[in-house]
Amino acid sequence: MAVQEELRPLVDLAGPGPSAPATVAGLDVAYAEGGDLLAAAVTVLDARTLAVVDSAVGVGRPAFGYVPGLFAFRELPALLAALDRLTTTPDLLVCDGHGLAHPRRFGLACHLGVITGLPAIGVAKTPLVGVWDQPSAERGSWSSLRDGGEVVGRVLRTRDGVKPVFVSVGHRMSLENATAQVLALTPRYRLPETTRTADRLCRDALAEAEQARWLAGQSGHQEVGRRSRKP
Repeated sequence: MAVQEELRPLVDLAGPGPSAPATVAGLDVAYAEGGDLLAAAVTVLDARTLAVVDSAVGVGRPAFGYVPGLFAFRELPALLAALDRLTTTPDLLVCDGHGLAHPRRFGLACHLGVITGLPAIGVAKTPLVGVWDQPSAERGSWSSLRDGGEVVGRVLRTRDGVKPVFVSVGHRMSLENATAQVLALTPRYRLPETTRTADRLCRDALAEAEQARWLAGQSGHQEVGRRSRKP
């Protein structure tokens, strides 16, 4: 918590961030049953076609168990390892998690943005904090996510009549621009294509790591990495 408090003032909320990024990265993490092994994945998409142009994974062991609000510390090492293996530097990071919509206003998207210096946003399936009104049923409708009288994000409908997602600024982005980027990344599904592709990759990487550990009798303590690859 002290680290979050120390880094929080470094979050750049001036924005507006890239309005037409050429490449957008999705970041996601999958955990083995029992939580003793995780796989982090980063997929870089062409923002115009939404085709994957680069990807990388990092596999390792969480430093500690689940603690609400401290996801970043469990996932950062593997996510940063995956980012380091990319051959493409993305223009925007889209995290499967929160940014300012966090009890200490410093979620995973803020942490990654500050450390990498890249614009970042959080897109989550469920809220961590706040109250809100349900947005109307049409795609593109939204309502403010408020916590303690402060607007910390938006509740955004990405598909007609489907559950909304929770969007918040991470670093070097405005909330208006973050909303626009999420809508651009959700032409067909509720979740951004960045999240969908990263989710598939980290699950595949986790399955490979679990199989390798079982075959070799490894404990999972040693980090395993896979080089960046381009389709």
